[in-house]
Amino acid sequence: MPEPIVVFRTLSQVEASVVRGLLDAHGIPAFIVAGGPRSVFPVSVSRLGEMSVAVPGDHADEARAVIEDYRHEEDGQRVVPMFDQFAALEQAIGYRFGDRGLLEHALTHSSHAREDVTGGVADNESLEFLGDAVLGFVVADLLFREFPDFDEGRKSKIKAALVSKVALARIGERLGIGEHLLLGRGEEKTGGRGKHAVVADACEALIAAIYLDGGVEPVREFITRELRPLVDQARRTGLVTSITGDFKSSLQEWLQGRDAPAPQYRVVGEHGPAHHRHFESARRAQRLGREVLVQSG
Repeated sequence: MPEPIVVFRTLSQVEASVVRGLLDAHGIPAFIVAGGPRSVFPVSVSRLGEMSVAVPGDHADEARAVIEDYRHEEDGQRVVPMFDQFAALEQAIGYRFGDRGLLEHALTHSSHAREDVTGGVADNESLEFLGDAVLGFVVADLLFREFPDFDEGRKSKIKAALVSKVALARIGERLGIGEHLLLGRGEEKTGGRGKHAVVADACEALIAAIYLDGGVEPVREFITRELRPLVDQARRTGLVTSITGDFKSSLQEWLQGRDAPAPQYRVVGEHGPAHHRHFESARRAQRLGREVLVQSG
């Protein structure tokens, strides 16, 4: 068999697969060769983590001609157009990536990376780590600027709610991140696209990808926009209860912050089997001479 020759290089596994499929459609045998892992730092490093498409040497000229015929101009560069599977997600997040490979990396679950036979596909766990730090910084800066009169403890509680896995999962669901995840077959079968932990982790990785691709300002704009409703809720009430769901603690903190007496609880109903009983309680709190009744399950 003639010595293989590389005819196409890219940082995107998806683009490499498209080119291989294009060559296969023209009867040219092709295969993908993976390079090393991609850096997680916001600098350009050539030939790092690239995917190469190679063909037998006697098909190299024909393969190059097929690829060249398929190229077109985009932003002053000659590129191979491919099915833009992430266009809807980019529209939803309000940001278009210069390096589409970063977005692909952010959406690559470990199950997909494990099943890749080339061994060159990296999962998004390193991006999750970076995204967690970027999210924490942006939220801390946001709360510092918007709530200068809140003490450290109050800001810390709001921050914990805003950066929680629950908050991230809800952002991910709203953006439809689950629909775009690159999952392994096993994770796909067990409903990975709808798992809150998987979606939340991908949301963190997406934050890191935006930061690496565009810097601080685009990621600050994205995070601020997505968390704005909760920040506004904190401004109105001093709390973020719609994320945590811990209304009991929130009520007590709200009353303590206003020097009001602690609430009194009265069981008003119960149901369910003895080993898994559910109770309903009414909470009475005295404030400014009025009684407030809050129902909970």
